[in-house]
Amino acid sequence: MVQNSQIYHKLEDLRSGKLTCEQNVKDFLANIEKNNKKYNIFLETNKNALNYAKKLDEKRNNGDELGSFYGLVFALKSNISIKGLNVSCASKTLEDYRGTYDADIVRVIKEEDGIVLGMVNCDEFASGFSGETSYFGKTINPVSVQRVPGGSSSGSAAAVAANMCDIAMGSDTGGSIRNPASHCGVVGVKPSYGRVSRYGLIDLSMSLDQIGPFSNDIYGCALVMSKISGFSENDSITKNIEVGNYANKNLDISDKKYKIGVIKEFEDLVSDKRILDMIKLKQKKLEELGHEIVELSIKNIELGVQAYYPIVYTEFYSGTRKFDSVKYGSKIEESAGVEVLRRILGGKEISRSEYDGAYYKKALRVKEVIEEQFSNAFKDVDFIISPVTPKLPHKFDEKLTPEESYAYDAFTIPANLAGICGGVVSNDFVEEEDGKVMVGTQVLADKFREDLMFEGMSVIDNLK
Repeated sequence: MVQNSQIYHKLEDLRSGKLTCEQNVKDFLANIEKNNKKYNIFLETNKNALNYAKKLDEKRNNGDELGSFYGLVFALKSNISIKGLNVSCASKTLEDYRGTYDADIVRVIKEEDGIVLGMVNCDEFASGFSGETSYFGKTINPVSVQRVPGGSSSGSAAAVAANMCDIAMGSDTGGSIRNPASHCGVVGVKPSYGRVSRYGLIDLSMSLDQIGPFSNDIYGCALVMSKISGFSENDSITKNIEVGNYANKNLDISDKKYKIGVIKEFEDLVSDKRILDMIKLKQKKLEELGHEIVELSIKNIELGVQAYYPIVYTEFYSGTRKFDSVKYGSKIEESAGVEVLRRILGGKEISRSEYDGAYYKKALRVKEVIEEQFSNAFKDVDFIISPVTPKLPHKFDEKLTPEESYAYDAFTIPANLAGICGGVVSNDFVEEEDGKVMVGTQVLADKFREDLMFEGMSVIDNLK
């Protein structure tokens, strides 16, 4: 049975033949068959996955060169296009829409001999923070079954946590990778804006979205990022900036000392003191190890949430005009859930001609201010650590107001507004009456400094 082993060692076993690609797929399919009804993670499995795995085994037996992802099994968030599988965005609107082409990241996965096992659940059209808004039913958190898994990439994080794949791909608009990574106790990465091609992503907000990986370890995410990053002719925002090999075997940082930033404004936004205490304890341990803790002030960061939603509403409204039932599925206004409709109607109102884009333009100005503030902050530190969410994941039966829901993303939204990279390692937990509840730590680094982000994640991970 496949265990949640280090991706590095899994690759060694696959390359040596100790574990065949076919067996790797079979083990995951058996686990999905056994547990998917319990967790509601996979919406569809790829019927061609086993045959593809057999061909990869033949490739190894023939002595052919093997790709970087050789035999690793991937799950895709259902808003990422792949030819021949349902790209539903977990919605009734696109319930029967089958992908007609491969997203750039899917092309890379295949070129590097990875195996796409299927499509996983998410918040409908990536509109949500908890994994509860899918048309196909909520995703269950495998490590805290009474609590939300986080969103919108709920199924991607849960698939890794439930041992249903080696790597899962998600998208992050304001925390949609980092939030569920924290809640499900896995590693998740949001790349810098422009680092990874979004070609093939059904986007929520073109100014903020990025595709990124989930894994059970930092190495897995670093390996994937080393290959999916870079310029693409299919996505005009990608940059032709050198991509490093982030997946050094051990991500060895033992002999390095860092200047590590903490944002003082975040302290007032933490509603659960236990989360703040965990960050404070990490700061103390880091100082004891010889790292320098630098207190930073990011002016206007408290405006992040207020700026984020006018941008998302406006761009989501614009992007959904194509779902008019003429070319794609059903008309979205007639088939979508409450949160999607809230965002569409909000975007429609903000876009009204009499406002002349005033709210959207003001939000973009705040975005520029926050971007500049982070750029200045990174002149003084190597990376920043912070909480991921201000409180623990709520229980499924708890009712939150939209304002309370949006506040969940207060610590993750600024990274999207600033266009910087951010990763989450989850090595803390809180004991509650319903069991252990996972708590992650966010590591932020400057634009296109994923190398420092991964080093920072390793520093935090080594504090276990």
